[in-house]
Amino acid sequence: HVIAPTATTDSIKLLETGKAAFAILDIHDLAIADEANPTHPSLVGIMAIVQRPLAAVIAAPDVASPKALEGKTVGITGVPSDTAVLKSTVVGSGGDPAKVKTITIGFNAVADLLADRVAGATAFWNDEGVTIRSKRPGFHVFRVDDYGAPSYPELVLCATGRTVRDDPALARGVVDALVAGYDYTLANPQEAALDLEHQATGLDPSLVHTQLSGLLPAFRGPGGRVGVLDEAKLASWARWEARFGIVGHPPDVARTFDPSYAASAPPGAAR
Repeated sequence: HVIAPTATTDSIKLLETGKAAFAILDIHDLAIADEANPTHPSLVGIMAIVQRPLAAVIAAPDVASPKALEGKTVGITGVPSDTAVLKSTVVGSGGDPAKVKTITIGFNAVADLLADRVAGATAFWNDEGVTIRSKRPGFHVFRVDDYGAPSYPELVLCATGRTVRDDPALARGVVDALVAGYDYTLANPQEAALDLEHQATGLDPSLVHTQLSGLLPAFRGPGGRVGVLDEAKLASWARWEARFGIVGHPPDVARTFDPSYAASAPPGAAR
């Protein structure tokens, strides 16, 4: 049974209340949850869904670089990581984020950019970045890891510490199944896209194709493996997370993640 959360933080609530055994979390939400409960962490990341950040700053055609956003207004959703992504991207371009004005626009990046209400907006390159270019070519998509951020896994499969401790076989089975599914998608992207369109009605097939094509390389980790959690990259992410103010101190990677499940998943099971 799959529950679609109404907000990103709802996944944490579903896990902590026992209404869901597993959930896909934004890695920044996992860091915030870890900081809120540092002594007895309730959530553990056990598989990377993607191997790089999806966060980006989308900018109008006349904004040639993140630095060029100085003196302009950028829309943010209000999610804590947005400010960090914007600051990191501007700094990585040699700019001063203090000179960039921000306004909270929720998840209306595409509409507000097309209406020229903002010069830039934080969003996901694989979602809003694809959508806006399909509507009007010329917009720039500045990916955060192209401007100095570490290549962290944006989305992580998580479970409660209790589930991992009390039912490791269940956790292993879920990870193995997901790895097999993503391996199948990498080997058969057109069939996987059709499967998605059949399961989620109302999707635009052309957008699904473009989005999936862009995402395929992001599914592969070190050695081409799917789902693996790279501890060195996570350590770099933890320092970045604190440097740009998402959390007050670097998350404890060893406590917050358990790489063993994805590392031992049979590779290429669906090929």
